[in-house]
Amino acid sequence: MRDVLADLDAWWRAGDTVGVGTVVGTWKSAPRPPGASMLVGPDGTAVGSVSGGCVEGAVYELADAVRGSRQPVLQRYGVSDDDAFSVGLTCGGIIDVFVEAIDQQSFPELGAVIADVRAGRPVAVATLISGVPEQRTGARLVVRPETVEGSLGSARLDDAVRDDARGLLLQGSTGILRYGPDGERRGDDIAVFVASYAPKPRMIVFGAIDFAAAVARVGSFLGYRVTVCDARPTFATKKRFPDADEVVVAWPHRYLAETEVDERTVVCVLTHDPKFDVPLLEVALRLPLAYLGAMGSRRTNDDRTQRLKELGFTDDELAALHAPIGLDVGARTPEETAVSIAAEIVAARWGGSGAQLRRLAGPIHRDGSGDGSGDGPGDS
Repeated sequence: MRDVLADLDAWWRAGDTVGVGTVVGTWKSAPRPPGASMLVGPDGTAVGSVSGGCVEGAVYELADAVRGSRQPVLQRYGVSDDDAFSVGLTCGGIIDVFVEAIDQQSFPELGAVIADVRAGRPVAVATLISGVPEQRTGARLVVRPETVEGSLGSARLDDAVRDDARGLLLQGSTGILRYGPDGERRGDDIAVFVASYAPKPRMIVFGAIDFAAAVARVGSFLGYRVTVCDARPTFATKKRFPDADEVVVAWPHRYLAETEVDERTVVCVLTHDPKFDVPLLEVALRLPLAYLGAMGSRRTNDDRTQRLKELGFTDDELAALHAPIGLDVGARTPEETAVSIAAEIVAARWGGSGAQLRRLAGPIHRDGSGDGSGDGPGDS
């Protein structure tokens, strides 16, 4: 919806009612991703697109009707092969579009949400789209990392969606979540569409080696915006790292000192060469990162630790460094090692122990605090 926010904001602030159609689900080669929206303004103006042209007319008519009736509708559209070809696709697709009327009365939090999006502050909007009585369809929960506004009509559902939406927000992901009648995560009676407005968290991989290619691949799969950085232009090429969003040729410590990171950023140091990784870790250990790991043998790690202590780092400060990187899964290949590293990153994010679940008691999923006390998927 980012591309139509300016028009939506203007109409909303003027007190107008806008018909909004949003893609909430796609199958096959649907032309627009979940979150793509089309507006029908008070003067009949259409803004945005949900299908690249295939079903725009039908969505326009429905959004205009809903703007008057104010009753939300979840509508499925099949895109024919002929229509799909006309917009550059090779085969047909299916999209689910949720159509609703938005104004200051139905969505009083919209102004604050738009302000967050424009300021780059993470915010997610969770909307009930099906599986509830007519009067609850369209109810919203606005979820931020520290606060929640609104309600979906059930305290347990609110709690479940709040936690799950924050997980999607961390990944910068948008999509449908399904629950039982009162928020049970085992059920699929209720569908909630979560639109996340946050940049993807970053994963920065230092060292243009074969292990880095595998880590970049799994990092992209986990939803990170992946950067591979190395000082050697011969090795740091896009061809060698097709799964990375960007490949940077620069001295690692200088790049990290100058690039933008935040508390969601993951840094993997795979150089295992003191002339690269010690200056790099000297910078990294002073940054507010979600995860910092460094590859190397026990001997390499011991030597690196001693060098960092000579630079003034304490044992408590060095405890933030996951080295040797990864969990003990017996990995041998670059791909297996990447899985080991990814598992440690996930465990660090959610407070997991890395132990076998069959040897543990209590909730399987954690609430992010690390104590395992919160209900998680499968525990409701």
